[in-house]
Amino acid sequence: MNILVVLAHPDIASFNHAIAAAAVEMLEAAGHTVWFHDLYAEGFDPSLPAREIPTGGKPAGLAALHCRQLAEADGIVIVHPNWWGAPPAIMKGWIDRVFRPELAYRFLEGDGGEGVPEGLLKAKTAVILNTANTSDKREAAAFGDPLDNIWRRCVFSLCGVEDVRRKTFSIMITSTPTQRCKWLEEVRELVGGAF
Repeated sequence: MNILVVLAHPDIASFNHAIAAAAVEMLEAAGHTVWFHDLYAEGFDPSLPAREIPTGGKPAGLAALHCRQLAEADGIVIVHPNWWGAPPAIMKGWIDRVFRPELAYRFLEGDGGEGVPEGLLKAKTAVILNTANTSDKREAAAFGDPLDNIWRRCVFSLCGVEDVRRKTFSIMITSTPTQRCKWLEEVRELVGGAF
């Protein structure tokens, strides 16, 4: 299988990088072809240019490669922290530029864009791995788990990805090295079980 792994965290010493490395290692050991992208390291431009907005707009350079790999991926792994109940801005810009009409979704004939689109992605499974400094319980009670809404309901369900598995590792700021080692084992199990 071709698996697209996308990481968004600016600090190479972050636990997000360790999560992505564990996921890639597990996928490669299982014989998958892995397309790994560290958005910050690649210098991915998250700004959506006006020329790319129309359905026929053509993303250039790195965005074009990401579009092609997203369309061809059999599975997707996303890794990023929870910042203010959302992904880092670079990840939001990646969604804006790469989840394109006629690539990730399309509106049916007669629908001018006000309805529910038809999902076009080949991938049927996505794994989202997040870190946070808020407990899962408080995140759900106080904020309604906005990251789950973004990925499950606002992105993947509209693009045809039916199986969305998400795990948040928290609380990062007080976690110990022993806890982090256990979390990396969970990453390997989750990714291995998904693909």
